Amino acid sequence: MSRGKRYDEPKLNIKKVVATVVAMIVVIMFMISIKKLLFGQKSPREISTVETYFPVYAKEKWGVINHNGEMILDTIYDEMVVVPDNSKDLFICTYGADYEKETYQTKVVNKAGTQILTNYQNVQAIENSDGNDIWYENNILKFEQNGKYGLIDFSGKLILNAEYDKIESLPGVQKNIIIEKDGLKGLVNTSMGEIIIRPEYTQIATLTDSYENGYIVQKDGKYGVISADSKIIFEPIYDEIKNVTANGYYVVAQNGKLAVVNQTGEIKLNTGFDTITEINGENATMTLNGKYGVINIDGTSIISAEYEDLKYIFGTYYVAKKNNLYGIIATTGETVVDFTYTNMEYIKEADFIQADNANYKTDLITRDFHVALADVIVSELNVKDGYIRVREGDEYAYYNFKFEKKTNKEVLPTNTLFLVKEFGKYGYENKNGERVVDCIYDDAKEQNKYGYCAVKKDGVWGCLKADGTVLVEPSVNLDDYLYIDFVNIWHLNKDVNLNVYTK
Repeated sequence: MSRGKRYDEPKLNIKKVVATVVAMIVVIMFMISIKKLLFGQKSPREISTVETYFPVYAKEKWGVINHNGEMILDTIYDEMVVVPDNSKDLFICTYGADYEKETYQTKVVNKAGTQILTNYQNVQAIENSDGNDIWYENNILKFEQNGKYGLIDFSGKLILNAEYDKIESLPGVQKNIIIEKDGLKGLVNTSMGEIIIRPEYTQIATLTDSYENGYIVQKDGKYGVISADSKIIFEPIYDEIKNVTANGYYVVAQNGKLAVVNQTGEIKLNTGFDTITEINGENATMTLNGKYGVINIDGTSIISAEYEDLKYIFGTYYVAKKNNLYGIIATTGETVVDFTYTNMEYIKEADFIQADNANYKTDLITRDFHVALADVIVSELNVKDGYIRVREGDEYAYYNFKFEKKTNKEVLPTNTLFLVKEFGKYGYENKNGERVVDCIYDDAKEQNKYGYCAVKKDGVWGCLKADGTVLVEPSVNLDDYLYIDFVNIWHLNKDVNLNVYTK
């Protein structure tokens, strides 16, 4: 699975394995409106047949099922079975955990239950998180030998010898692994399978949210910058380096003075601001006396510092906050969207603006600042497949990113069943518009990529097969669940971050 979805791979912190079970009763709050669901790129009208695996939890034991709900590993394990990549036949089982000593052992098995990667001890997946989604690093595992750690890929190929005191992910960034030796840190790029920063630094962090922009490194209390291709841009000479860069500019602090410098270290701007939050071309978003504005690198004021917040979106436009409300302004000073919204965000991947009203509904605004959809509730934004699902009044509707209305058949081509509503009740029809399931349910979900339909009747949920026949009679109370989904007789756990199914 890739990042950036509604939910990702299950979370596991081996040293806190007890908390995993406890976490299953915790509701993870998140903004569903900007999460991405998973729909495969199969040929039209095909249900996914690619074998996919999920951890399951039943009767206080853990196991693994596939996308058909078939038991792959029986629920016999005390700790959650880690599925590092749910498309891969590889599962990590933890046993012999001593919570007081924080020790444990692992074994890796395939779907036949055969132990694999037996040449390596204590093999573990490498967990990562951006603060919202949680995932495991793709095709990379760490192992332990004589108290040191190394790296292998899923096939067992050795990537790094076990000579490091610690190996962990670089938070929020894929394919970047921190290695630590003798108290100093380095970095491995797993896509290249090589060390790009030697373990010589006390701290390493990405310069921005994209590792392609390079890394901030710390040594002897000073900070420098290393590019993604290992080039040293700045030796560690600065007191601070801000997480801001663009167009070859960086924001650094030396001797208590903040400045914008170029790649040679030449100071380009050091007055007229308190701090810099963004750089776009030759313009820098800054703060002055607690207010936001924009200044050019040459020192010219572009937007006076009078706003409570300011974020660049595109062209010459910024989302601005004034009197606790949001609007959009241009560098000319023109207000192009009035300050009437309680929150506003530019969805770059979809190229539109999502603006929330005081009535807890949303306006979707085009790039030319036309309100394309007003007073809707965004229930799904699928960047991968290019559509939005919104609630308009009492009905749901689909739109593409041009705000052209679409049917569920158009945006969900892999489905065999499609949700319909009649007289306030839900049922399903096939691709030809023929009624397959009568409208008898109080609530229902669109068919998922594995062919299952979640349906609700008399306050409880059940599941239908791909042909519309009942698999699980409505009997499961899921009132506290943020997301309802079934794989055969198993339903998604309350904590969607875990991507665990239960029954």
